[in-house]
Amino acid sequence: MPDHPHLLAAETDYPRDFLGYGPTPPDPKWPNGAKLALSFVLNYEEGGENTVLNDDPGSELYLHEVPGGSPILGERNRTVESQFDYGARAGVWRVLRAFAAHSFPLTVYGVGRALELNPDAARAFAAAGHEVASHAWRWIDYHTMDEATERAEIARCVETIERLTGTRPVGWYTGRISPNTRRLVAEHGGFLYDSDAYDDDLPHYVTAAGKPHLVIPYTLDNNDMKYAVPPGFGEPAGWERHLTDAFEVLLAEGRAGQPKMMSVGLHCRLVGRPGRAAALQRFLARVAREKDVWICRRADIARHWWSTHPPLA
Repeated sequence: MPDHPHLLAAETDYPRDFLGYGPTPPDPKWPNGAKLALSFVLNYEEGGENTVLNDDPGSELYLHEVPGGSPILGERNRTVESQFDYGARAGVWRVLRAFAAHSFPLTVYGVGRALELNPDAARAFAAAGHEVASHAWRWIDYHTMDEATERAEIARCVETIERLTGTRPVGWYTGRISPNTRRLVAEHGGFLYDSDAYDDDLPHYVTAAGKPHLVIPYTLDNNDMKYAVPPGFGEPAGWERHLTDAFEVLLAEGRAGQPKMMSVGLHCRLVGRPGRAAALQRFLARVAREKDVWICRRADIARHWWSTHPPLA
């Protein structure tokens, strides 16, 4: 049986759900009758990437200005490191100022090691009222990590975020997950949701560790990571247009009777650069002109969904 009264039962035992909510998704009943729930996510990863400083074999290849190539093994790649450093030194503050200008809330996907290396940023997120969710202990691929190590890193990330921000994280997103990640997160407990999925425009329940577990799907298209991977956005106007089109399509669907959720993914070292920050600022101004959009943290979505759309007993 499905875990949600609106979720249709599949007619196959294939271990992927292609049906979901079907052609008539449930009314999410967003607060104050909003027609769209809009979740901005800031990925804070700087310092958690691959580097020999973190006892890795070599340097990082992913999501910086010149991705690809071969890692430098056994020693530091200061060119790559300094691109990540920009996110921590300058980009994060530019993004926070842009959101403060509109009093918009964020969910921060915080890599534990990155926050540990820059506690001022962690404290700033908390002071501004943003949600700090767990983005794993390291910004690496967890696919082949053994279960015991991953379990210990989940606990370490949770402890670090709580110590630095004063609040225990209730959300989880690894990104490059292992086959065990969701189960280990559910077994650790204390989480309202994870976002390690990209499969819907609405939250939905799955079963993890033998109990209902809420998934709030994330995005890889409404995401500034597309500046750094092919095929992606070579200049900010294309990214801004993509965000605006997604926003307007989903808002129109909501006003026509099927409200949805939209996620936007940001990175300090990418959209925090001035030329890209201008596009972000324009999109935030566009959003601010609409009155029936709920701009919220992912924890707010999770609490609303558990309360308004609880799983079947």
